[in-house]
Amino acid sequence: MAYLLIYVDIILTTSHDTLRATLIRLLAAEFDMKDLGPLSHFLGINVTRKHNTMFLSHQSYALEIIDRAGMSSCKSVATLVDKNLNLVLLQGTPSFGLSLGTFSDLSLRAYADADWAGCPDTRRSTSGYCVYLGSNLLSWSSKRQAVVSRSRVKAEYRGVANVVAELCSIWNLLLELRRPLRKASVVYCGNISAVYLSGNPVHVTPF
Repeated sequence: MAYLLIYVDIILTTSHDTLRATLIRLLAAEFDMKDLGPLSHFLGINVTRKHNTMFLSHQSYALEIIDRAGMSSCKSVATLVDKNLNLVLLQGTPSFGLSLGTFSDLSLRAYADADWAGCPDTRRSTSGYCVYLGSNLLSWSSKRQAVVSRSRVKAEYRGVANVVAELCSIWNLLLELRRPLRKASVVYCGNISAVYLSGNPVHVTPF
């Protein structure tokens, strides 16, 4: 079995070393390429191996964002956070990551939110979500919605729809990797009306 991920650079992983060597030789015969050895960095993700697991970290990517915003020289400040709140986007230093191992018994959970008409110029809302695999922050997004929502419910519902689409993509990816999850995914939303709409789609009106 072999997995080949192509996005500018190529990541190749196989079930046997012989198969990997054969595929590399065949690819080199068709394309001008260089074998960089074991995976250590890809698309802003740092990869660290330990025993039978890999730890994926966005530390360099997060530091790049901080530097781009001109905040690399700023001093850190402690922020008061409710300890009972499970939602943590970035803790202290940008060193969070994902530990990959046996996670078929874990579950996906997501948190979605939206600020209604938050943009003072366009009155468009911004949707945000983050997805956790167990205790690992797996995916997140903050994006302005393409259309103007007439109510907070509609803005929140669009945010829920976005994170559900992300969950479906992750489920399909894990199925392709033959690591399907055994537990259902849960989406948390702070708007009770949007929760009711999600549970009873027959009541959803055209947006």
